[in-house]
Amino acid sequence: GGTNFGFTAGANSGGKGYEPDLTSYDYDAQIDELGRATAKYMALRKLIGSYLPKKVKLPPVPAPVSTMSLPEIMAVPFSSVWDNLPHVIRSLQPGSFEEYGQDYGFMLYSTKLIGHKSGQLSVIDIHDYATVFLNGIYIGSLDRRLDISTIDLPRTDVEDPVLDIFTEGMGRINFAHAMIDRKGITDRVILNGMTLMNWDVYGYPMSEEFINSLTPGTQLSKPGIFFRSTFSLDDTADTFIDMTNFIKGMVWVNGHNLGRYWEIGPQQRLYCPASWFKKGVNEIIIFDLHKTKPSVVRGFETMEK
Repeated sequence: GGTNFGFTAGANSGGKGYEPDLTSYDYDAQIDELGRATAKYMALRKLIGSYLPKKVKLPPVPAPVSTMSLPEIMAVPFSSVWDNLPHVIRSLQPGSFEEYGQDYGFMLYSTKLIGHKSGQLSVIDIHDYATVFLNGIYIGSLDRRLDISTIDLPRTDVEDPVLDIFTEGMGRINFAHAMIDRKGITDRVILNGMTLMNWDVYGYPMSEEFINSLTPGTQLSKPGIFFRSTFSLDDTADTFIDMTNFIKGMVWVNGHNLGRYWEIGPQQRLYCPASWFKKGVNEIIIFDLHKTKPSVVRGFETMEK
């Protein structure tokens, strides 16, 4: 339990399909994410204390760590995955992340449609989430969790339409027979029953180095946007960054990856320890798969609203 910073949150698959874990979960632990004693801790402490010899006392409970709130911080579109294309890999068939030497993050698969150019698109199999674009226009999303692996491509006047499938690898199933859990497109892509060939593949592991190297972009109306904001602090403390106004993505504070957020919940606030802040100017980078308009984030002293 605790906080699964970065891409470290796993997934379950106990006969109910694919169930990605939250960034934060504690399995009803006796201390919370900040190391503070919970009501359950105090109840267990009282019970254990009742068995001590007379005149023997338990040591005092450590003082809780300091927390802080943050005022509304406007995050504005700054760059995009389309402005930061990495080295291209030419591939006859799309492969999984692992086939290209990537463990985590995102991957873009792109191909020109030279035969069938519209109809039912099937991705076999998508691990775990993807946004689909035709000639740069967002068409819809695929979701392993909901067993959504097909989407209809509309007709277009473009002679050779470009199909982009931007995939997210979420948590890996970490027990039982499903532990070999490759990410990205794990088999093939089919349009009207025909297998699509000749792909350009771009890997986005979203490392700290990559995030720190982002430069201002121009393609800021197409989903796949990085948002940026700066704010100043006189002192630092732990806080929870509230992502209620965003849809689905990742958050970095001063280059540190806090983890995933998703509007479907139940978690809407991401824990950020004081050690990742600094006195003076701080930076928040948000990558959102869907949102394109500026919006605000805030910091709260608690996980729950």
